Amino acid sequence: MEYATDSTRISPAERDGARPIFLVGMMGVGKTTIGRQLAAALGREFVDLDHAIEARCGVRIATIFDIEGEAGFRRRETAALDEYTRRPGLVVATGGGAVLAEENRRMLSERGCVVYLRAGADELYRRVARDRNRPLLRTDDPRQRIADLLAQREPLYESVAEITLDTGEQPVAQVLRSLLPLLPARPSVQAHTSPVQVHTTQ
Repeated sequence: MEYATDSTRISPAERDGARPIFLVGMMGVGKTTIGRQLAAALGREFVDLDHAIEARCGVRIATIFDIEGEAGFRRRETAALDEYTRRPGLVVATGGGAVLAEENRRMLSERGCVVYLRAGADELYRRVARDRNRPLLRTDDPRQRIADLLAQREPLYESVAEITLDTGEQPVAQVLRSLLPLLPARPSVQAHTSPVQVHTTQ
């Protein structure tokens, strides 16, 4: 197991033309918050894929689910992912289910550096228990639903991840300190040559 150190940062010259960075992981793991601050630290543009879809459609994700069903939303998700994964230099926070489609996994793996932000089911539930804008949690037992989704999706997250980082209860600043030295320093670095897993320490 490899542990991160705060010793290597990406210079502006090395950032130019760099592969985009894609954050994957379950709902509530912190992809948007971490992604926004990661982009700021790297001087990159940040895109939250779900927010981009909402802006394009003019309604919330939950409304898209209500009108078009999950299948309709996933089609829109794939189209948006295809667009944004083609743009160099972005930091993109994907939706929790973006890895479900094989086409999406291929785009993520081939077009950028994929970071899997990982947390356990109990921690995820604690973070999203009061969020009413999660259509997949409209169930009598949302805690079990999260556990089931995590069991289904974790192998898919791991299959595309170049870097896996446990977020746990760590503050965002600590997560960034762990993540930054692990990012490819040059755009020529190819994905999946040496996957890294990191457990942050208390």
